[in-house]
Amino acid sequence: MTSAKVAALGAGRMGRGIALAFACAGQDIVLIDAKDRGQADFAKLQDTAMRDIGEQLGALVDLGLLGEAAKSRIVARIEVVPRAAAADRLPQVELLFEGVPEIMEAKAQALAFACRFLPQQAVVASTSSTFLSTALAGMVTVPQRFLNAHWLNPAHLIPLVELSPHPDTAPEVTRSLQEMLERIGKVTVLCGPFPGYIVPRLQVVLMNEAARMIEEGVATAEDIDRATRFGFGLRYAAMGVVEFIDVGGNDILYYASRYLSEALDDQRYASPEIVARYMREGRNGLRDGKGFHDWSGTDAGAYRRTSTARIVDLLRIADKLPVFAD
Repeated sequence: MTSAKVAALGAGRMGRGIALAFACAGQDIVLIDAKDRGQADFAKLQDTAMRDIGEQLGALVDLGLLGEAAKSRIVARIEVVPRAAAADRLPQVELLFEGVPEIMEAKAQALAFACRFLPQQAVVASTSSTFLSTALAGMVTVPQRFLNAHWLNPAHLIPLVELSPHPDTAPEVTRSLQEMLERIGKVTVLCGPFPGYIVPRLQVVLMNEAARMIEEGVATAEDIDRATRFGFGLRYAAMGVVEFIDVGGNDILYYASRYLSEALDDQRYASPEIVARYMREGRNGLRDGKGFHDWSGTDAGAYRRTSTARIVDLLRIADKLPVFAD
């Protein structure tokens, strides 16, 4: 498999997930150990990585998504090699994902090492969830061909990949990575080089608030989880959070935020200025034809029927369809 065009540097959980994502889509990928280990230690890592990959695929077989023959073909597309093999593998690589631990020194060493062997035209993407693309771009030979690609675990199952280019990333590089990821079934979003990307920034607010409610005695952990799974989660799986603002009404968010910030005497619940400004401008969402999204020309009735259909599909999966009396 010396001609694999995609590689992941770092054979941990993220590297294995990325390898699975590409291999499941029919593409060869080489998983390169980022550490310089002895032969016995590498053999142990290689065995662990391939066993883990096999178990992940085995779960998909058990769920009826794959047959055993397909599992064998997918495993055959993944090669786990030692660090010393980078000199042989990386010169053919067109796309490299760096997935070493979230330590700046480790990132710098890994990127410098990879750039010794990568061709100049290769795209390099860090999977960092902590360090911004602006902080890492100077660590590669060709910064114009570098950006962050934040995958969500488990990487082979969760569709979303958040791409965060830095100001000097060539636009065609971002587009080419988007296209490649979408060809293997991923959904890409773009976000600027700001802490937290999109999902982690939203997620940390939600998780901290859940912990705070337990601390305050508002509800038990079990009830918060039930509320999240069967209320919050279902709604935001059916429509995006900004879409939800527009459908419910931006003015509703404004008044709800004001009530909570006053009732709980905490400014963290206050809405940002953009919410008040949009309300003053009559940009309250679907009913006004404009909000955070452009709703002009949208058939509201057809939109609501489509939204209802998405919710019903999710309710079927959750086994929580409404009970209808005869």
